[in-house]
Formats: sequence, structure tokens, C-alpha cells
Amino acid sequence: MRELAYVQVGGVGAVRSEEARGTRGPARAYGGKSAEQRRSERRRRLLQAGIELFGAGPGAYRAASVASLCARADLSTRQFYEEFRNLEEVLAALHGQVQHFAQAAITKALAEAAEGGVRERADAAFRAYARVLTANPHLVRIAFVEVTGVSPELEQQRLEARKGWVDLVVAALDEAVARGEIGARDYRIAALGFVAAVNGLLYDWTAGYVDASLDTIVDELMLMFMGLLRPPPV
Repeated sequence: MRELAYVQVGGVGAVRSEEARGTRGPARAYGGKSAEQRRSERRRRLLQAGIELFGAGPGAYRAASVASLCARADLSTRQFYEEFRNLEEVLAALHGQVQHFAQAAITKALAEAAEGGVRERADAAFRAYARVLTANPHLVRIAFVEVTGVSPELEQQRLEARKGWVDLVVAALDEAVARGEIGARDYRIAALGFVAAVNGLLYDWTAGYVDASLDTIVDELMLMFMGLLRPPPV
């Protein structure tokens, strides 16, 4: 399985502060690694175990336990509670990780296509987003399925992430309006529906429900997207 590098993220899954953990003095190195390096490695292993466990199939997160995750990571429950308060924090961190990777990919793609027209910029962004989200089917399931309805806090994190994607699409379209590439209108509702369609279609494709290449999926999404746009004023 492809392993995604650990990225620290905010929200529910953020690392607790040292103040919350309790003040600790400097720890000595062990096995050639500092205490901070060992802790980072433990956290990476716990998150990777979470990807494998929570994304294994329908209801996988709800069927998991701290003991099963620690067994997968080959760590003790004491080491788990040094990094996370509960499994929900692990799930929230993984959800935030997906958002981070996708945002970074889109930012890079848009920068590289900055001189292109609205179609070229959108195509670059959607292909970058699709590549990141479909790189690991376990993470797609975690981000779109397992994270839903877990708790009010995690639901708020999920909805805020979706709002962030809608804001990104609206901002890109407002920029296209300012460039005179498309006509002006309130694109927010259209953007909300499009974001939902993108995520739903990519999840179904990853799960094997859609028999098509990823390029074909993105081509269809581009047709949908361009259909939302009002023609520029004559």
C-alpha cells in the first residue's frame, strides 16, 4: 500500500500542546534518535495504522479499537495515549491530512497554469485533485465515508473543509470574471453542488463502481464545470 507522509494538521486532530500534556524536561537520546524523533516516528506509525484500519471497508472506523490500532502499529496503548486522546483524534488528523495534500497539489497546479485560460486552469486543478484523492483508496474512504456522522466536532471539521473547497472554486471563478473570461453571477450554489459531485464521483471510481479511466472521469467533470459558467459579455 502506498504510504502518505505524515503532515501535522490543525482542527480536532491537532497534536495537543506541551502545556496540555504537562511540562516535561529535555529527554535524552535513545538508539541514536532524540525523544522528539521517536515521538514523531510513533505518531507516523499510528497514523499509517489508522489509514490501513479505518479505510479497510464499510464501517471500518466504527469497528476499530485502540487495541487493534496499536497492534497494527506495533505500539503500546500507553504510547497511543501519549499522542492521541482517542480514535476520533486519529480519524480527524487523517481527514485533515487528505485536505492538506489536495490543497497543496491544487495550489501548485494553479501556479503552473496561471497564464492559461479558465479551462486550462480548471483542468490542471481537477487533474491534480483527482490524482491526490485516488492515490490511496483507504484515504478516500476515510475522507468521504468513515468521517461522516462520527461526532458534532468531526462533522464541523468536515463541513468546514467542504466550505473551504467551495470558497476556492468561487474565488477562482470570480477571478475569471475579473479577467473577462466568463460572465458574472453568484456561483456559490453551483460550486457547492459541483464539489459534492466531484467527491462523489471520485469516491465511486476509486471503489470500483465506475468503469472508466481517471482521465475520462476528469474529462466528464470538466464538461460539468464548463456548463456552470455564464458566457462572457459581448
